[in-house]
Amino acid sequence: MATCKLGKIVPTNAILLLCDVQEGFRKTIQYYPQIIETAKRVLNGAEILKIPVITTEQYPKGLGSTVAELKPAITNSKLVAVVQKTKFSMLVPEVKEHLRQMPERKSIILCGIEAHVCIQNTVLDLLEENYDVHIIADACSSRSMVDRMFALQRMRDAGAFLTTSESIILSLVQDASSPNFKALQKIIWNTAPDSGLLSFSPGMPKQ
Repeated sequence: MATCKLGKIVPTNAILLLCDVQEGFRKTIQYYPQIIETAKRVLNGAEILKIPVITTEQYPKGLGSTVAELKPAITNSKLVAVVQKTKFSMLVPEVKEHLRQMPERKSIILCGIEAHVCIQNTVLDLLEENYDVHIIADACSSRSMVDRMFALQRMRDAGAFLTTSESIILSLVQDASSPNFKALQKIIWNTAPDSGLLSFSPGMPKQ
């Protein structure tokens, strides 16, 4: 019988990768304000749970640095590095080296842009290295909703787990008796902003 990967995740085996959420994309990415807000929720959760964070910036000379809304959350997090790159994947040598230094952490939480380019290539590279990859679907987007839709399908078919910001936070805390639960509950008390996922989800009701 073929085994099925369950994708269970705990804070001690997790790393958060934040991909290219930069100023230069502000006018072009679908639902960008909502993506930024949801990424902030995930970053705040990672801070509480002491999950390491690696951030990348794609060609910041032309596309600018990480958006201002996320910088405080990144600064307060257990930040490993902010890595500049030109490759259409986060798995550049510097990021790979940071991952090698945390061999016990084999579950990757991934959010950012663009879903069909750097996110997708990062996912495939990580799966090739035998990581479990958890894509925060409501914190990933593209310039085109069509590209976003097919990227999410492609990554799921390749073996990544599609989830949401609230689901990953509650999966990580595991128990309402956890000392971290009340702080995390404040993050998710209000639902995450609508990022248009239902508009292309087959069989799902339209809002």
